[in-house]
Amino acid sequence: MTQALSLFALLLLPLSAATWSSDFDAALKEAKASSKTVLIDFTGSDWCAWCIKLRKEVFDQPEFEAAAKEKFVLVELDYPKDKSRVTEAVAKQNETLLKRYPIKGYPTILLCDGEGRPFAATAYQEGGPAKYLPHLDELLAKRAARDKAFTEAEGKEGVEKAKLLIAALEGLQLDPPMVASNYAEVAQEIKKADPQDETGYAKNEGAQARFAEFMLKLGESRQAKDLDGEIKAADAALADPKITGELRQQVFGHHAATFAYAKKFDEAIAV
Repeated sequence: MTQALSLFALLLLPLSAATWSSDFDAALKEAKASSKTVLIDFTGSDWCAWCIKLRKEVFDQPEFEAAAKEKFVLVELDYPKDKSRVTEAVAKQNETLLKRYPIKGYPTILLCDGEGRPFAATAYQEGGPAKYLPHLDELLAKRAARDKAFTEAEGKEGVEKAKLLIAALEGLQLDPPMVASNYAEVAQEIKKADPQDETGYAKNEGAQARFAEFMLKLGESRQAKDLDGEIKAADAALADPKITGELRQQVFGHHAATFAYAKKFDEAIAV
């Protein structure tokens, strides 16, 4: 009898396990139809130690699978060194999605609504499903807070409306490039409500855009091991009057690091 029950439980296990999809568009459709949240795992399955650790300790655990399928549509965007691990179509899709979701490292976990708009980001957390599931529940609350703020802003006008929308976006605690590439319509609403830029939002948005351009050029030069390209990118950014304050300090930091990586320590100190 015991053996029969064990066999029955094994037969049921695949039916209860969570399913990970690599089809982003299909995942969004499912999320819209089910009112679930899209959980995207940006991973390097054959090279990223923390990605592998997160998968083993959390995502592959039965406790996570049982709970996750009730709340999330699970998407894995894999960027492996062994290109045979994903199809050509999936690889192309994943590279394209990096433009919409400019993550800074792996693993990155994004929680998104059915439109694909991220409202929370996280990464590896120790403690297995017992800690990770409550952590995700806390992040889910950000979606409710965002939507509540958006609804509240609908009944307001002018600078008051702009401030509410700005607060809603800031409450997501996402990197500015991530917000810019996913909340363009909200940004337009803010600028329309605050044409004189009393909030300073438009000015800051412009500075963030210029800084993002610098980071893109810097990344391309680093990937190509083009030291001159890295230096030129930093020099151009430092000469840009729109890049000020904290963003300018970040450029200085990258500029110094460029020389340090090249073992040009005197130049690094001079920066």
